[in-house]
Amino acid sequence: MDLSVTAEDEAFRAEVREWLAQNLRGEFEQLRGTGGSGREHEAIELRTEWEKALGAAGWIGLGLPQSVGGRGATLMQQVIFAEEYARADAPGRVNHMGEYLLAPTLVAFGSEELQRRFLPGILKGEEMWCQGYSEPGAGSDLAGVRTRAVLRDGSWSIDGQKVWTSLAFHADWCFVIARTDPDSERHRGLSYLLVPMDQEGVDIRPIVQITGSSEFSEVFFDDARTEQHYVVGEPGDGWKVAMGTLGFERGVATLAQQVGFQRELDQVIADAHENGTVEDPQISERLVQAWIELRVMRYQALRTLGTNEPAAASVSKLLWANWHRRLGELGIDIRGAAATVLPAEAYELTREQAVFLYTRADTIYAGSNEIQRNILAERVLGLPRG
Repeated sequence: MDLSVTAEDEAFRAEVREWLAQNLRGEFEQLRGTGGSGREHEAIELRTEWEKALGAAGWIGLGLPQSVGGRGATLMQQVIFAEEYARADAPGRVNHMGEYLLAPTLVAFGSEELQRRFLPGILKGEEMWCQGYSEPGAGSDLAGVRTRAVLRDGSWSIDGQKVWTSLAFHADWCFVIARTDPDSERHRGLSYLLVPMDQEGVDIRPIVQITGSSEFSEVFFDDARTEQHYVVGEPGDGWKVAMGTLGFERGVATLAQQVGFQRELDQVIADAHENGTVEDPQISERLVQAWIELRVMRYQALRTLGTNEPAAASVSKLLWANWHRRLGELGIDIRGAAATVLPAEAYELTREQAVFLYTRADTIYAGSNEIQRNILAERVLGLPRG
């Protein structure tokens, strides 16, 4: 990727900063710093209204072609928006799944009919989406899905269970990987279906996490229905389409995530200065190492934007997941024994406590460390399957 910044890019940056400064006011002022990992339950309704404000101003789907309603922004401009958005302490996005995963998937694999039906709702911030991939027996091993779909009376009938479905309780739609060929195994015979959530055949059960919040849910499909033509790609192409979606997941949004990491690191550094632990050589060394590794992550993300390097996604996941978990541990170590006590009255987790607890799962979700290392070993180094 060309990392040079043009005068046009700087003008775009100024436009983004001005809009955010003018609009994160009034009722939206209270949204600063809300949402994000482990705190997706915060101000969910008002954050949904914020999505609509973003959509009305044309800030959703920046990288999509203008022909489908996007802005056709360059990669650098998408990076600029993601970073300025995070620096403004704007709220966590409610429709990350719709904008960053499904929308580009529809452009790459979907029919014009599906694009006309679903892209406007995403770009306006009016239809929320969730992802129906993981199952109790098929998490990182996505090819093991058992959810099945059969054509019945002109529509798909879906039966099965999904788990760890982010914001399922708030989603209007779900993109679901289901087995549509009953005689198929593994990667074959899967299809990528678009399923409405508000129907009798869908049962959503929130999962209480160690942080006390419930941004994930179990989703049970019992003769849930969707239109026959609500298939992205052809029936049986589900694996190819699903892998395309996962490729988009590692895109520009990763850089915004890293700006959020920087804020968390800044707070940890401030805590160390406040209580004097920064003078401890071991603590100081860990802080410096965290600062260096975060910059390595940024350059890695920039280097691989817009490429199809097979190792890029796995390397990036291993870098940020392990870094974030170590940061959670460092924040607790700096606070010492006080970090184990909840604040009085509200008895809610501090940010340091929430980061520590939530990051225990970072090396598991979105593809565990073991799976990422297997991918690198087999697909990059050419080692035999374990």
